[in-house]
Amino acid sequence: MGIQVNNPWFLLLLLPWGAYLWWMAAAVPRLTGLRKIASIGTRSLILLLIIALIAGIQPYRKLQHVNIAIVADRSASVNQEAAIGEWIGEAWSGKESNDAGGIISVGANPIIDKALSADALPNDSGYTFHTGLNNGFSDLAKGMQLAGAMLRDNGGGRIVLLSDGEENAGDARRNARLLSDAGIPVDVVHVSSPQTKDVSVEELQVPQNLGQGETFALEVALQSTFTGEAMIRLYQDNAEIGTSKVQLERGSNRFVMQSLALEAGFHRFRAEVFADGDEQPLNNEAYAFSRISGPPTVLIVEGTAGSSANLEAALKSSAIAYRTIAPEQLSLELAEYAAYDSIILNNVPATRIAEKPMEWLGKATSQYGVGLIMLGGDQSFGLGGYFQTPIERALPVYMELKGKKQMPSLGLVLVIDRSGSMDGGPLELAKEAAMRTIELLRDQDTVGVVAFDTSPWWVVEPTKLDKREEVIEKIKGIQADGGTEIYTALNEGFNALSKMDAQRKHMILLTDGQSATNMSYSIITDAMNEQLMTLSTVAIGEGSDQALLESLARSANGRYYYTNDQSTLPAIFSRETVLMSRTYIVDGVFTPKIGEAGDWSRLWQNGAPPLQAYIATTAKELAEVALWSPDGDPVLARWTYGSGRSLAWTSDAAGKWSSDWVQWDRFPSVFAEWIKWTFPQFESQPYQISLQREGGTATVVVESDEATGLTNASSDKLAALLESGEGDSTIVDLLPVAPGRYEGKTASPPPGAYLAQIGARTGNADSLSVAGGATVGFVVPYAPEYRIGGEDGLELLNQLADLTGGRVLTMDNAAEAFRTEPIKAKLPYDWSRLLLLAALFLWLMDIALRRLSVPWSKWLTALKLVRGASVRKGAGTATATPAESSLLKLRERAEQKRKFLASDAQPQETGGKQQTKPRAEFISSSQPPAAERKGTEAEPPTPKSQTINRLLAAKQKNKR
Repeated sequence: MGIQVNNPWFLLLLLPWGAYLWWMAAAVPRLTGLRKIASIGTRSLILLLIIALIAGIQPYRKLQHVNIAIVADRSASVNQEAAIGEWIGEAWSGKESNDAGGIISVGANPIIDKALSADALPNDSGYTFHTGLNNGFSDLAKGMQLAGAMLRDNGGGRIVLLSDGEENAGDARRNARLLSDAGIPVDVVHVSSPQTKDVSVEELQVPQNLGQGETFALEVALQSTFTGEAMIRLYQDNAEIGTSKVQLERGSNRFVMQSLALEAGFHRFRAEVFADGDEQPLNNEAYAFSRISGPPTVLIVEGTAGSSANLEAALKSSAIAYRTIAPEQLSLELAEYAAYDSIILNNVPATRIAEKPMEWLGKATSQYGVGLIMLGGDQSFGLGGYFQTPIERALPVYMELKGKKQMPSLGLVLVIDRSGSMDGGPLELAKEAAMRTIELLRDQDTVGVVAFDTSPWWVVEPTKLDKREEVIEKIKGIQADGGTEIYTALNEGFNALSKMDAQRKHMILLTDGQSATNMSYSIITDAMNEQLMTLSTVAIGEGSDQALLESLARSANGRYYYTNDQSTLPAIFSRETVLMSRTYIVDGVFTPKIGEAGDWSRLWQNGAPPLQAYIATTAKELAEVALWSPDGDPVLARWTYGSGRSLAWTSDAAGKWSSDWVQWDRFPSVFAEWIKWTFPQFESQPYQISLQREGGTATVVVESDEATGLTNASSDKLAALLESGEGDSTIVDLLPVAPGRYEGKTASPPPGAYLAQIGARTGNADSLSVAGGATVGFVVPYAPEYRIGGEDGLELLNQLADLTGGRVLTMDNAAEAFRTEPIKAKLPYDWSRLLLLAALFLWLMDIALRRLSVPWSKWLTALKLVRGASVRKGAGTATATPAESSLLKLRERAEQKRKFLASDAQPQETGGKQQTKPRAEFISSSQPPAAERKGTEAEPPTPKSQTINRLLAAKQKNKR
């Protein structure tokens, strides 16, 4: 033990402390005796404690033991956790009882498995790792840095690094130099990776730019640990374009395959390798992107097969390439939408577009500049169920009819299955569909919601929608449970609907099961027909009673829907609601009125052909309406949405409502003009984007061949939007680091192919506007730990030991880890908290001494009496000697004589006069006053009482 002073110069404060002590002793007249001594002592101690804190006076104890921090590399390339655990157990067996050890795991980031202490391991035979970490990277520098901090906090020590030395993140050499300066050596143990049968795809090379119809080569680089056969498969946009059986050699292998660039646009390529006995499948894929230039390409999505003939003819006449598909064929990969210049939805209901394609269509327009066109028909716009969908947000019109003429009032009952089989996704989407329905209805409409399992339950009693939010909150509370009984729920809904006061009455039944009992539903459907009610049914999945539900819809003059895709439920309910609550199809021959659409006015300078019908919509505030109906509804509208453009034609293109238009000789050129207006408005820039990964962090690097290539995009707010094929997106702010070069950091994304859009960040964090930019692609390969073969790890480990003065240990001599020179250091004890508490206690004590009048003398006298009594009590119990008995008798006689003399000395009255000056007497409270005593006279007033009487008399006189 010892005492150290960290800031000795502050000990000079003892000089003013001594002066203050002298001043206190001489200049505090209020306190005397013991109180003064105690107060001065308390204050001086308080100041001494404060000086000790400021000067950093600390006790310490001398250490002489070994501190070892073990850094275990648990990255995928090592894959030797069991062997490392056994090595640690053997090393622990060689340490002394006072030696301390700590364990740190390292992969992409370090984790403390065991804090530095002298505690034994839970298992003497070895150590078992329980912490999880990202083993895709090996950042030895971070592990060494954490170990160094652990040792510095405990007086120093040594680091033992167990690794294969294949570092792929950080800089271990730089960190070793810092540890050397701190006097912390690094001992190294080379851990050999086990030999496995593995083949990996190192790289896929595809030309970045291709021309349509061009034959190109795809070069696949493989690395193998064995000799044998393998199969290579190549994919373009998830469609297989070639396979090849190859013969592998141990080491590097390169193979070239040919393909043909057919479709213009942006395309993703993927190479996969398969081999029998391959032990590591995480390195079997590689990606590449390429842009195939050629004529613009348009995707036509048609709701009815063959209904797009007029469109196809117009595109052919303008040399615009196209592809026609059904809505069910829309891709689940976002990258595939970027391959088109524009996408046309030709009378397609939202009920036939799955959730992901619906989202990708909106994103393709807003973020990647792909045009979007919706053409009308009896299954389009509001009739198609597009209310509050990503497509409605992208279009220049609202599906809802705002501010239109009075519509018939509607009474609607929603009958929703809440049985146990609806738990999870189906019920949640059913609730969303019901809430979307509530938002579509007007305040004067009446709605009721029945949820049923084996019995019906009113979630929302039939009510007007003047308190719409309360109704929505009640719908959110529906929970799944129980079986399925349809009849009672349907009957309950019918009874409520029959009591509603509405011009139109409709019921929607949704279920995914079959009723537990078979009842005669014709009683209900016949009664509904008599009261002019309608019923639509929705069957979810193959387990539903499709025959019953279809029969009910047909019997009650409604519509039947079957879906295996739960995500279409909101669109189905929206479609049903608008069909019943609105008159969307406006019939009657009319000639559209010319609006203001700038450059399009020349398209119909000689007038526009007449139309027979259209779907009523509401133009958005920022939309340009080129053609209007006589009722003020938009017929042709356009606007800019994010990075792209969209267009709405509310009549049809099949000729049923627009026969004069499709027979118009200018129709092909006019229609082609509309489509070209929606094409992406930016030119492809020579951007290059790359990703530099280090552990869990990635640096996005954007470069342009032209020094000013990025300045047009408001470089002070430049950002990159990274989007995976699954739709996960990340926005990365870019900062200039050199002319034409921008960088930004983000969390390292998982392996895969990504689209990147470069542009200026807008006010909305979820949106990017493109200013002179383009969409490019880049790939993120699998983690480097899964690569076959790396740098010479043993060489790195030897350098770390040389730089720090460490030892080179082996897997066979673990006991040597703790056999090293012990550290001799001082371990200070931080007692600042105790000193502060002591100062606080003394401060309170000082206040008590100065503010409270404590009778210390009486307390001391009482203590003496108690002590004397205890002494006499002890003496009385013992046998007294003759000498002691004589001494006690003499004391008693002396006490009696003292009392006699004291009583004889009391003052005596002679002749009414006092012989001596009277003494102050204490009169017992039990003794009556002198004036009341019998046979005596009251004593004359004292001078003090006379003075008081005079003062009172003077005061009364003044009052007069």
